[in-house]
Amino acid sequence: MNKRLLHYSLVFLLTSLSLGLQSCGKPKPSGPPNSEVGLVFDVGGRGDKSFNDAAYDGLVMAKDSLGIKYQYIEPGGGADRESALRQLASKKSVGLIFGVGFMFTDDITRIAKDFPDKKFACIDYTYDSTKAIPSNLIPIEFREEEGSFLVGAIAGLMTKTDKVGFIGGMESPLIRKFQVGYQAGVKCVNPKAKVLVAYAGVTPDAFKNPAKGKELALSQYSQGADIIYHASGVTGLGVFEAAREMNKYAIGVDMDQWNEAPGHVLTSMVKKGNMAVYDIIKEWKAGKFKGGMPAIFGLRDDGVDFVYDKNNKPLIPKSVYDRVEQLKQDIIDGKIKVPAR
Repeated sequence: MNKRLLHYSLVFLLTSLSLGLQSCGKPKPSGPPNSEVGLVFDVGGRGDKSFNDAAYDGLVMAKDSLGIKYQYIEPGGGADRESALRQLASKKSVGLIFGVGFMFTDDITRIAKDFPDKKFACIDYTYDSTKAIPSNLIPIEFREEEGSFLVGAIAGLMTKTDKVGFIGGMESPLIRKFQVGYQAGVKCVNPKAKVLVAYAGVTPDAFKNPAKGKELALSQYSQGADIIYHASGVTGLGVFEAAREMNKYAIGVDMDQWNEAPGHVLTSMVKKGNMAVYDIIKEWKAGKFKGGMPAIFGLRDDGVDFVYDKNNKPLIPKSVYDRVEQLKQDIIDGKIKVPAR
């Protein structure tokens, strides 16, 4: 082989190796740019049978009917929320990122500013009207107090002891909306009823402590409460366990939680996080994403409601159901103003 041919052969070989090494060092995108949806779960993660599972259902609905691909991350602790959001936002294939829970508020606002070419949405965002929301971020809010008012009315109408309970997870403005709405519903239909109130804690861990939920519920049942409404995530599984042991009633939250204690779950206050996630994905996919202002879901928007399964021998008498349906319409019509704090 002559020297010139040897030289060109070596150059070709080295160039090929160089290109091969470069391509090995770059991860292949999992889809076209900005075509996928990312989601970061809150405390409790998938399997909480509550708001995290509702958000995940929204992803699955969008996959099945809209054909989207999705990725999700379950952060191990509070410090991981920001890094998880940033990890998804850094991926070329991901164009829309959800944070699930009010504790994402500050992190997702900051990251939305850092990634102006991506879209973001946050379920239960703590909205402050005095602060500007990035135009690529949608704060998702629910009128939990309205749905809680209705299940409170059910408890007030059905209690035999005139004493009912409320157990919250982390003591916070969001969970107080559930408490205040529930108390207002109880008092609307049964002014003499007493509402016992307890919280599992003041940190995010209060949403994932079933043992504490059971302890608080057993205490309230022992004090005479015959119905307990929980808004406490995974902690509420302990409330259902106590209801079974004491042969009392409980009220679920966020999703229909009948299966957690069949025969002991009067109803559940459903917060349709699945529909909120699905609707925003649908708008984003259609190029109609509208950020900068909160998206609010209440009774009028079918964003919250209560469960009444007519086909499954409901524990709620038809007369109670009819009364609560009328209260629901009165709220929608503006005849009843439900307090939120």
